[in-house]
Amino acid sequence: MRLPPARGLITSVLFDRLAGSPGVPFPDAHVTGGLDDDDLQLALFACYELHYQGFDEADDRWEWDPGLLRFRAGLERRFEEALRAAVPGPGPVPPREVGQALTALTSSAGGPSVAAFLQRDADLPVFREFVVHRSIYHLKEADPHTWAIPRLSGGPKAALVEIQADEYGGGRRERMHAELFRATMRGLGLDDAYGAYLHRVPGVTLALSNVMSLFGLHRRLRGALLGHLAAIEMTSSLPSRRCSMGLRRLGAGQETARFYDEHVQADAVHEQIAAHDMCGGFAAAHPELTGDILYGAACALELERRWAEHVMGRWRRGVGSLLDERVPA
Repeated sequence: MRLPPARGLITSVLFDRLAGSPGVPFPDAHVTGGLDDDDLQLALFACYELHYQGFDEADDRWEWDPGLLRFRAGLERRFEEALRAAVPGPGPVPPREVGQALTALTSSAGGPSVAAFLQRDADLPVFREFVVHRSIYHLKEADPHTWAIPRLSGGPKAALVEIQADEYGGGRRERMHAELFRATMRGLGLDDAYGAYLHRVPGVTLALSNVMSLFGLHRRLRGALLGHLAAIEMTSSLPSRRCSMGLRRLGAGQETARFYDEHVQADAVHEQIAAHDMCGGFAAAHPELTGDILYGAACALELERRWAEHVMGRWRRGVGSLLDERVPA
């Protein structure tokens, strides 16, 4: 993956440094912006990406460069401030009530239903736009939540590994969810290369991935990471079914829809494991962190609501939801 074009002062400074040798000092940056800010979110995404697949132009030694880490810390402080302003932290609950509290949170999630629109009304160009947005996470599906595995023990660790094993196809490459999503992209005539559309997606889309990396790369936020995963698993089965039905309405074949078909069944099982075995078990071992679990879930739901309002608002006006109105070829 190559570095995308800069979107402002922060990314201009960052990308200029990443194209050079590690050790070059970073200037103090006055960080502004929020959850949908293109410059801030792209800069954070690029910093986090150094812990995943990286960029062609960036030396791997940048991953742990002290100057870059200080620069990233400033971006993270602003991101966390924006998250806290948008998502007031839920209060702690007794550990035995965590599963019930997660169910209440996910059941009351608001915002427009993108999946219902895709099922019934979206045309093929709009569905392809949707897949471009989702490719930013789905092509590395499960990786951010896997950071939690070495930070857990006992039952919660076993529960997370059970979920992640399914995400990675049980050891079979062709069944990995990221690979299934590549098949969806190819079936829709899209480029299935990792990060191929990074330059096309807005900040509100990048924030969906950035919050996972923020939680995953900080041990202090491990409870929030588990709550985030639980919220995803608890809210994805029905939307996946609707996406599958929408693809078939548009004439897509089995291979193109298989990613969504897989999630209908898998996430229905994962929902129970995530809420009770993983989050419930973690809460029993760390009762002081039950509020963190619920906060992570609430962040997942709020960022998804904001993203849904962005794409649905633009589609209803008949304009593209990406950074320009052209549908990707």
